Amino acid sequence: MELDKLDKIIYEKDGNIARITLNYPEKLNAFDFPGQGGIMDQLYFVLDKASEDDDIKVVVIKAAGRAFCVGHDLTKVGFIYGFGEGKPGERRPSQRTRLNIDRHWFIDHHLARLFLHPKITIAQIHGYCIGEGVMITCFADLAVTSEDAQFGSTEQRLGFAGSGVPYINALILTVGFKRALDLLLTGRMISGKEAEEIGLVNKAVTSDKLEEEVNALAKSMTLLPRDGIAIGKATRHIVYNKLKLLSGFIPGYYSHTFFTNLRWEPDEYNFFKERRDKGAKAGFHERDKRYAGLV
Repeated sequence: MELDKLDKIIYEKDGNIARITLNYPEKLNAFDFPGQGGIMDQLYFVLDKASEDDDIKVVVIKAAGRAFCVGHDLTKVGFIYGFGEGKPGERRPSQRTRLNIDRHWFIDHHLARLFLHPKITIAQIHGYCIGEGVMITCFADLAVTSEDAQFGSTEQRLGFAGSGVPYINALILTVGFKRALDLLLTGRMISGKEAEEIGLVNKAVTSDKLEEEVNALAKSMTLLPRDGIAIGKATRHIVYNKLKLLSGFIPGYYSHTFFTNLRWEPDEYNFFKERRDKGAKAGFHERDKRYAGLV
């Protein structure tokens, strides 16, 4: 992978600040999965570039278009494991395939690398911030959002029911036990303003002030010495370990794999069946329509 050939990520350096822009606006910056060469692999490729660059002290993660990130592309979810379309005679993917992919995603390759990144990381959020977007928010050191942004773990409505999330430890410590379960079990959306009120982000500002606010915060972080940042990060890793935050990645990948083997009863909503019969868009809307007036 080479910087000048990235098509879904923009990487820019400005002195001691690296700015990473998720640049897949036609899909609202929806993520794929590790090893596919798409937006996810490209994001972690440039995060590694920033970690290796001694000039860089701060990394800002932002997005192009009208959404920060809407989670995973639901037209592709499941196929990475070898799922078919539910047609007769199709063979179910093996447990070893599921476990290998999820371990690679949660531990070996991606999410832990953001959480333990050696530079100060700042998430700059606008528009929709769903699923993977919330994970980036949670694992970045700092997060600033527009007040009208919309946060949600709506992927939980696929049937996870509070599982399959490597950031569950961090989310509970960040917003509290009851609030974390509320967000995960209901999958409800909250505004950027509410995200600030419950502590999911550091600050919510009007959308016209978002860029200015993040730039000022990033510049203030560059006033810290390089060794100070490195020592601070290493020290926090020890604290994270004592708080069992790092252990959240392991049950996260286990439970995500368990979910991929879920059996739906006849009276239960099955997104994969709906996607097969009606298409991803209709299946997606059918998933959330059931919650209208309830949460």
